[in-house]
Amino acid sequence: MVLRTSPPSRAHLRLLAEADAAPPARRRDLYGEIEDRRLAAILAAEDVAEEHGLSAHVRTTCYVHRSWVHRCVSDPMHVLVVTGHRWCRRCDRTIDVEVDETFPGSVELFCDGCGVPPDTVASREVLRACQASLSAMHGGEASTLYVVPDR
Repeated sequence: MVLRTSPPSRAHLRLLAEADAAPPARRRDLYGEIEDRRLAAILAAEDVAEEHGLSAHVRTTCYVHRSWVHRCVSDPMHVLVVTGHRWCRRCDRTIDVEVDETFPGSVELFCDGCGVPPDTVASREVLRACQASLSAMHGGEASTLYVVPDR
């Protein structure tokens, strides 16, 4: 396996293996019924990127809800107590997420229990993923945070 990166201004992860020489297996269109084709394309790209090392915590889409992550992050399924994603360790409560989709959009995390804004690595990941999701939905550059190998 070889790790290659582009210039620092736009670093990309690319994993190369012997299997890369073979033609890619055809994937069925898991998101064919989704009307928003941009969303469907990014869902599919992030699925592949996750198979090649992308952290699920930086996705702009959610394959479970088949949605932009900022639209479903408030679902209890997205609370990960162990890692602290959407969880306040100070008062053992779920952190709420408020999203304004009006362009350019905004995301706010807050805890109703202690009233202290969460400032953990996990909370910053949730915030960045939601901001990138908003940007990608609006057609911004955040949807190109990574590049999926085309072969």
